[in-house]
Amino acid sequence: MTIAVLLTTFNRRQKTLACLESLKKQTIRGSAKLEVFLTDDNSADGTAEAVLRYFPGTHVYKGTGFLYWAGGMRQTWEKAREINPDFYLLLNDDTVLDNEAIETLLETSFTPAGKNRVPAISIGSTRDTHSGTLSYGGWQLQSRKRWKSSRVHSDTAVMDCDFGNANIMLVPWQVVSKIGILAPQFTHSLADYDYGLRAKKAGFAVKVAPGFLGSCVDDHGHNWKPQSVPLKERIRYMKSPKGLAYSEYLHFIREHFPLSYPSAFCKLWMKTFFPFIWERFKK
Repeated sequence: MTIAVLLTTFNRRQKTLACLESLKKQTIRGSAKLEVFLTDDNSADGTAEAVLRYFPGTHVYKGTGFLYWAGGMRQTWEKAREINPDFYLLLNDDTVLDNEAIETLLETSFTPAGKNRVPAISIGSTRDTHSGTLSYGGWQLQSRKRWKSSRVHSDTAVMDCDFGNANIMLVPWQVVSKIGILAPQFTHSLADYDYGLRAKKAGFAVKVAPGFLGSCVDDHGHNWKPQSVPLKERIRYMKSPKGLAYSEYLHFIREHFPLSYPSAFCKLWMKTFFPFIWERFKK
């Protein structure tokens, strides 16, 4: 069995090396082989050179400097498809895996395998490096028609979910064969959420592995700028891929939760024009 590990990185040399070191320490029963594919999006801190020096078996590809997360991962994923692996492991370069992480993901993927015996997409939860609390993982929709969700996590049990963060996400080849890779409409964020939702619509299961499988700092914070920031800059942030990603977010809502489109549209502008009101009355 071959697992293609997918990463993209930009100026995070030490974090990327720590992530790759945690891959080396994985304890996997059986004959699983890891092949690591990484896009370095034109880093200026010597990330690519360091990766090739300390982990010479890594397949490293160059980016333009404007790929962002989703674009970098798409490039990595396309390269990895050439070896036809059994699984694709999406991994954030700032995630440090626990030693049993991949073994647990595989067990989760096959337990149970689903109605047509196809392994499930398996999401790994991460703990925040500082607080020890849940930082990233799986999410369950509270409604099939509207965009509202809650966290899914158990210390001991495999849990069903609808989508998840791709900080740790194991995807079987069967899913890729049917729905492809991350959608090109997304530059940075939302691509992983969209992927899980599309997989569910295509009939595949998405599950959260038990416990924590790694560590990753929750660095998202508030996704709006305070009133003290000039309006022009707040509008720029709303449209930025690493901000509110205005067009891409509305595409995501239109695609999956059209009934939530009017409220999503209003919230984006409320956060931008009247952040002091949004911060006080947000739900």
